[in-house]
Amino acid sequence: MASPTTLRTPYDVRVDIVKDAIKAHSKLDGDAANELAVHVLQALNSIPEKVR
Repeated sequence: MASPTTLRTPYDVRVDIVKDAIKAHSKLDGDAANELAVHVLQALNSIPEKVR
């Protein structure tokens, strides 16, 4: 029997990249770093692309 495959969206990959950077440079645990990563990506996505 084949094991189930979990599909990771590009957004999930970006959250993990930001979460790993936050964890590497702070004392936050995984859950707090993940929550902060989501907020960081939301803030970055709210900046118009021409400004980015």
